[in-house]
Amino acid sequence: MGRYLLRRLLNYVILLFIAVTLSYFLAATALNPRALYEVVNPPIDPTAIENELRAKNLSDRIPLIQRWWTWFTSVLQGDWGMAAGPRGGFVNEEIGRRMWVSLRLITIGSLVGMVGGIALGAWTATRQYKAADRAATATSLFFLSMPTLVVATVLSVLATAFNQTTGLRVFEFVGETGDHGDYPLAWLADRAQHLLLPSLTLIIFSVASFSRIQRNLMLDALSADFVRTARAKGLPKQKAIMRHALRTAMIPTATFFAFNVATLFTGAAFLELIFTFNGMGIYAVQTILGNDVHGTVAVVAFSGICVLTGAMLSDILVAALDPRVRVG
Repeated sequence: MGRYLLRRLLNYVILLFIAVTLSYFLAATALNPRALYEVVNPPIDPTAIENELRAKNLSDRIPLIQRWWTWFTSVLQGDWGMAAGPRGGFVNEEIGRRMWVSLRLITIGSLVGMVGGIALGAWTATRQYKAADRAATATSLFFLSMPTLVVATVLSVLATAFNQTTGLRVFEFVGETGDHGDYPLAWLADRAQHLLLPSLTLIIFSVASFSRIQRNLMLDALSADFVRTARAKGLPKQKAIMRHALRTAMIPTATFFAFNVATLFTGAAFLELIFTFNGMGIYAVQTILGNDVHGTVAVVAFSGICVLTGAMLSDILVAALDPRVRVG
């Protein structure tokens, strides 16, 4: 299996290099960092603007391939460049701070949502067309048909009513942290309160999505020949479901989960906007709107690394669940 995973990793690294290089050419061509300096009041001397852009490797008067090479050699040394604009700082600092914000925001919701969705989907598949199955299907489709913005807003309204009714400030709504007491582990409780609502939003959508996928896969597995053969040989129904049907049905789900989590890091912009989390989703939007070439490419690279990690995780999970891919 080691050689199999190594070959896959090499393919992913090559694809990542191509994607990031193309994104640099696109961003350097489409975005205009010079405009950020030309709108400053009082006006900045054009010579000073050009010197600033050259110092940040953003001048459009330098050939594109030369700018790319300078940027690429800096990246190999761990430097992703500087952001555009008079107040632009180091991209490394922004990425290093925001990626951990996104990690805290997404991890709990994704993991709990995946486990809950798989369990719900497998359970409803064994009760096909019964009341529980129909209720779970209707509830899942109801939430999947609603935008994230609506669900997050409704949860915020309900949480506000809960706080007011009980007199307890259980839910926090703005930012990653706030004022907390001086009791032991107060900082941890404060962060947990701020994570409750965004995590609950992610859990709702993850459970709804995974339960639909897992139910359909589980139904296919339950009707497969190998499950019927196991039952015919005397294996109890519960063991046949858990040992054969569920394990087989989880193989495609593992792939979906790995890629889903990877893309959530930069795709959770709505959640970050609603709950004021300064993560990678908001940063991706800000870099594009702010003509920030290096920031935009860094976000693309981060997204690519997340997808690469998700792909490798998917390969590992599939290899663990399906002995047929344990080759090499």
